[in-house]
Amino acid sequence: MEPDDDRTQTHVILTKGTMVAHYRIIEKIGAGGMGEVYLAEDTKLKRQVALKFLPPHLCQDDDCRERFKREAQAAAKLNHTNIVHIYEVADFQGRPFFAMEHIEGQSLKDMIKTEELSLKRIFDLSIQICEGLAEAHEKEVVHRDIKPSNIVLDTKGRPRLLDFGLAVVRGKDPLTRPGSTIGTVQYMSPEQAEGKEVDHRSDLFSFGVVLYEMITGHGPFESDNEAATLHAITHITPPQLARYRSDATDALQAIIDKALERDPAIRYQTAAGLISDLKRIARGTKAHVVATAPKPSIAVLPFVNLSADPEQEYFCDGMAEEIINALTHIDDLRVIARTSAFAFKGKQEDVREIGRKLDVETLLEGSVRKAGNRLRITTQLVKVADGSHIWSERYDREMEDVFAIQDDIAQAVVDKMRVKLVRKSGEPVVRKHTDNLEAYSLFLKGRHHLYQFTAEGWKKSLECLNRAIELDPDYAMPYVWKAIAYQSQVFWGGMAPDEAFANSTAAIEKALQLDDSIADAYNLQAVTSFSHDWDWDKAERTFKRALELAPTVALIHTNYSLFLMVLKRYDQALEEADIARKLDPLSSMVNTWAAIVPLFAGQVQDSIDQLKAIIKTDPDYWQPNYHMSVALREIGRMDEAIASAKRAFELSGGAPITLTQIICCYYLNGDVIEAEKSYDELVQLAQKLYVPPMFFAWISFVRNDLEEGIAWLDKAEQTHDYWLCWAASSSFIDREADPRIDALIKRIGLT
Repeated sequence: MEPDDDRTQTHVILTKGTMVAHYRIIEKIGAGGMGEVYLAEDTKLKRQVALKFLPPHLCQDDDCRERFKREAQAAAKLNHTNIVHIYEVADFQGRPFFAMEHIEGQSLKDMIKTEELSLKRIFDLSIQICEGLAEAHEKEVVHRDIKPSNIVLDTKGRPRLLDFGLAVVRGKDPLTRPGSTIGTVQYMSPEQAEGKEVDHRSDLFSFGVVLYEMITGHGPFESDNEAATLHAITHITPPQLARYRSDATDALQAIIDKALERDPAIRYQTAAGLISDLKRIARGTKAHVVATAPKPSIAVLPFVNLSADPEQEYFCDGMAEEIINALTHIDDLRVIARTSAFAFKGKQEDVREIGRKLDVETLLEGSVRKAGNRLRITTQLVKVADGSHIWSERYDREMEDVFAIQDDIAQAVVDKMRVKLVRKSGEPVVRKHTDNLEAYSLFLKGRHHLYQFTAEGWKKSLECLNRAIELDPDYAMPYVWKAIAYQSQVFWGGMAPDEAFANSTAAIEKALQLDDSIADAYNLQAVTSFSHDWDWDKAERTFKRALELAPTVALIHTNYSLFLMVLKRYDQALEEADIARKLDPLSSMVNTWAAIVPLFAGQVQDSIDQLKAIIKTDPDYWQPNYHMSVALREIGRMDEAIASAKRAFELSGGAPITLTQIICCYYLNGDVIEAEKSYDELVQLAQKLYVPPMFFAWISFVRNDLEEGIAWLDKAEQTHDYWLCWAASSSFIDREADPRIDALIKRIGLT
């Protein structure tokens, strides 16, 4: 057996002067559960390096050795000022080691022990550490062992991350061997502590622990033993920062709360997102993170259909949604949006797990049995923490009592959760908009069909809503949903804006004439004001009126965020987007639209990371793939951008905007033949359905046809093309290329 392959020699003692390949050992400078570290001289390049060896007991495992090498080689590709660089990975007498930069300086662990860090210093260090993490995560390298002792400050005071790629080997060690203590348990994420698969979000949790310790001098999960620490990580909320220092603001607490979210889906999705918030606080601006104040929270789950007729599904969904809509008027109550609450429909998940995923303290669940004109509705309000019932009730009533039942249920929620109503005293929580039960039933069906967002769905929806209006012309809600049906077809269905907005506006005006307290109507009116009328002041006033009436409707916050983004008020746009995500955490649409705000704000990598997470959880949704293509195009990764655009095109059934993106990417990539072929497809498509003029304008500018581009811009202005709103932000359009472009953008109020 050759000496290099003899694993019995892994216990060789390395003394001063020992040659390890071309490295001469100077002295041992560290040891721990993950190996021994030696200071050595690189005799070839005449520089000092640090050599880290895999622990002897792990060297006996072939799989462990291979994983060590693979991870270390991946880490060696990282090149960032806040990451200690790995020079090479090799073996010495059967014992894997790697050579890395030797950093002379103090570890962050020692600094925390000896200094009380100012917030300014904490922000500076944290931003740099996160920038190193962002670089690693972009290269798909996860650290898995972020802790203060793995962060060293060099002679310039820069934090440098150590030991990338090593923590994966820890999986070969039992976490809690009898009589052993592994020093990094307190920095583990909940998924690590539970032995689940981890990704880059685990690093962000661990960094949250480090940040908490930098601020307070204490770990958030300090306990007497490993078992108690693991329990704290998975079950206990850490003490508030204000307990330890008076200068810890609510905004900083909000960052800690989000970083230490137990559910990775609710936690920070990217290091770039965390950097944005830290920078915002560092310069004295409120972070856009939603502060987790002790506001009562609830999710209304879809009511189970116990009727013999499966067609009654729409009625059961409608019951739950009516209660959701009623509760959104309560300012003191955080109500999870329909999309996220209904994500659990038909699934047999434990209420505690649902509550954890939605980050709520209570759930309202129920069932409906409908037979002829008789209803039996059973409901219960459940405490998520222990699954106990706070309140339950069964209603055996006639169909005409449906509104009274809804109001009783909503009022019980208000009473049991001790929240204040926005409405006047004595006024019902659930508004009764009609006495015509057939009209009400048709309205529920119309809303049910609209959620399909397909041509057939819009057609059936409008048929039901129009029939409801015929039966009761004074019923406001069908008008609101008619407006939604028309507006959604402008964006996704290929309907010309003049036709869609004319119908939408008439329906909104009628709805508000009948009831001027419908938040959804103001939301739609605000969208019309900015995307079609370009009346920016009116749009903002109307959004604020909508939020005043229904402060916890996620879609209002989302639309307001897009409005603010168009006006380049990015900090506010990010705040609104995060509020929407908190209210509707499982909605791919809400999360996607939130992810494009950093893209337009110039934080492209942050946007890419968020979109990656959405695509991972909802791979068949076309919008994140489309926006991913835009983000990749912005940083010149054209082949990937084309692939993402093609994926979006397939998933969307050939949406014109995705084909437009494919064409633009082909031109930018120099593939004119493919671009022209796809362009012909778009022209043919435009003969069958409405394709916005802005799509042709973008293509014209990409292929440097200025006159044609301006002609299409003029047409977009004449037809009030929705996509003209984005002209001032488009990277395709150079406002300085021609005075006519700047004049047009100013005419629509985008100064």
